[in-house]
Amino acid sequence: MKYRVLTAQTSGKPLPGERGSAHRAVASAEPRPSGNACRRISIVVALALVLVLAGCGARAASDPAAPAAALAPATTVESVPDRNVVTVTNPERFPLAPAAARRESDQILANGAVAADVGRSYAVNALSSGRVVEVRVRLGDDVQKGQLLLTMTSPDMSQAFADYQKFQADAALAKTQLDRVRLLYSHGASPQKDVEVAEGTFHKANIDAQSAEQRILLLGGDPRRPSPLIEIHAPVGGTIVEQNVTSAAGVKSLDNSPNLFTIADLSNVWILCDVYENDLAHVHLGDRATIELNAYPDRHMAGRVTNISKLLDPNTRAAKVRIELPNPAGLLRPNMFASVHFVAQGTAARTVIPASAVLRLQDRDWVFVKLDGAQFRRTEVAAGPVNADKTQQILSDLRPGDHVVADALMFDREVQKSTEQ
Repeated sequence: MKYRVLTAQTSGKPLPGERGSAHRAVASAEPRPSGNACRRISIVVALALVLVLAGCGARAASDPAAPAAALAPATTVESVPDRNVVTVTNPERFPLAPAAARRESDQILANGAVAADVGRSYAVNALSSGRVVEVRVRLGDDVQKGQLLLTMTSPDMSQAFADYQKFQADAALAKTQLDRVRLLYSHGASPQKDVEVAEGTFHKANIDAQSAEQRILLLGGDPRRPSPLIEIHAPVGGTIVEQNVTSAAGVKSLDNSPNLFTIADLSNVWILCDVYENDLAHVHLGDRATIELNAYPDRHMAGRVTNISKLLDPNTRAAKVRIELPNPAGLLRPNMFASVHFVAQGTAARTVIPASAVLRLQDRDWVFVKLDGAQFRRTEVAAGPVNADKTQQILSDLRPGDHVVADALMFDREVQKSTEQ
């Protein structure tokens, strides 16, 4: 039988049963464990180690003075005041307005200008070249049909009168010859063919004279008063909206000269607006439109959309929308600036507040909503169009029943002053 010798390192003290400084001990006679026994021992040791480690972890977690807990910094929570909530003294100084809910039509705001009706505008031109002698009217004058506008000399008129007088003389001579041939034919002294030739000559002379007379009338002259002067008269009544001629100015031929005058009947006018392509889907033929003019801020004129252009301006990406308005009093003048509200035919529920309650800052719209006590909250909203009654539609972020400051600009100024102080 074999015996196993075990050695143990000590700290200088003799083991029990040893004498002096001996460092060896002979184990009791015991057989060496088998392989299965070794495996059982290893499993037991492993289980014991797991239990020991679990106990250490639980003890470390329950111990507030554990090293891991000591390393974690203490967490502090700081409250930050809401910058959109403001407190004012004497809040009764600022009148409030309730947000109301009502049915409103979708609206689009566009800029436009007054223009003359093209169908009622007439160009005045001279059919011959020459030089102006006198101008009787000026830009912006009202004229009547047939009124004299200007007088000019024309070499074409002189030539037309010369031709007319010559053809009249030829016609008179042909008439005399025809009468003579007819007398001779009646006495048998002239053949029939001479009569026919004389009649043809007389008819051709009359045609030439009539053509010359028509040319004089076309150039603006009077065949009964031979003169190189041409008088230009107004073809219709209206207002002179364009003038391209002055006294002593030369007038070119019709094919390469601008209009001498343009006369427009301003009893009906157009409002031409630029509507961008993003808003074209909301504008339809027959939609109502409210027009406000800078010249008459207290007047609101109503019209309807009569035409929407099929073409877009390549530079502005906008289409021309036309509104026709009657203008019996002549208040609307061409090129006046206009603000136009297009009103769609359908309606939808909208929140409405006074337009003065909306503050526009950095391309964003804000209102001041009343809270408890002297506090107000500055709230960003999606503002819609301004109605004719000076109310503004709010599309979102404001509920009916909320009370807002009626004059947002004055309230904001007071808040700024109190902040600076």
